[in-house]
Amino acid sequence: MFEGVKALESEYDELEQKLADPSVHADQGQARRLGRRYAELTAIVKTYREWLQTGEDRRAALELAADDATFAAEAEELATRENALADELRMLLLPRDPNDGRDAILEVKAGAGGEESALFAGDLLRMYLRYAERVGWKTEILDAEESDLGGYKDVSVAVKARGTPEPGMAPYARLKFEGGVHRVQRVPVTESQGRIHTSAAGVLVLPEADDEAEVEISPNDIRVDVFRSSGPGGQSVNTTDSAVRITHLATGIVVSCQNEKSQLQNKEQAMRMLRARLLAAAQEEADKEAADARRSQIRTVDRSERVRTYNFPENRISDHRIGFKAHNLDAVLEGELDPVVQALVDADSNARLSGDGQGTEGEA
Repeated sequence: MFEGVKALESEYDELEQKLADPSVHADQGQARRLGRRYAELTAIVKTYREWLQTGEDRRAALELAADDATFAAEAEELATRENALADELRMLLLPRDPNDGRDAILEVKAGAGGEESALFAGDLLRMYLRYAERVGWKTEILDAEESDLGGYKDVSVAVKARGTPEPGMAPYARLKFEGGVHRVQRVPVTESQGRIHTSAAGVLVLPEADDEAEVEISPNDIRVDVFRSSGPGGQSVNTTDSAVRITHLATGIVVSCQNEKSQLQNKEQAMRMLRARLLAAAQEEADKEAADARRSQIRTVDRSERVRTYNFPENRISDHRIGFKAHNLDAVLEGELDPVVQALVDADSNARLSGDGQGTEGEA
């Protein structure tokens, strides 16, 4: 039982030696990848070793129970612990999304519903920023196009963990099921009659590339256009050609950034978003199942294509993929998103454990 863990245990010991070598840390990208793999294996190896030790202790208690009945109860407790550790180890050994240890780039786009949709996109952005703050992640707005009433037509934010997170606790692992169309039901601020309207905003979650070397982009493969920024901003807005649009010629992927006053900074941020998109595209090409899951995140920002509904009159949040419902919408919008996130993660793990191959991704 768990014979395959022996090879992982050997890999764990090798990684421990590598990470103790100062020269490895000269390449930060490599160090992050090794550190991420080490963190994944740490949980597996520690649980495996505790499972082995608990089994030995149980067998010793049974031998002693033959002469002293008081050890029988201890043997039963150890057996219960051994079974629990075996279940935990099976969960840890499930095939994982290779991106689960990565940081994330999250994009929120207004959809059907006009200005009200843009305001809702702003609400979603604030919810994710507050959630990130609660769990100790760093966030950085990469690009934003604001609406007239203070919402967002389109906004991209980088979400980064501090240090090396525990397995399953990195930004992409926790946020990837947020991808899809989110629907809101409420009385818009633009509605004078007090009628409840329905609008929608789309969320896309991408794993972020560790460094430039991981996704190489030749200057010959892109077209860079500069244009004048628009919307709210500092003195440079509408006066200099600081905004940047990059087109990846081979794939047709287009990214743009106008958030910074400097053209160089905007280009760097746009390249960062392009690398994330190319990383996701390359992995989708290699894994058809992942492609189907990620394409399902946003098929069209339409009210009917929703993964979750936020009902303000009833203070209710409903995730339609797993039947999750709670009447604490106000708290969720303040960043108390973890119960929803955990329910989606658990549903996906249970689906993979049962072997149905469906998981949460792709169930829109």
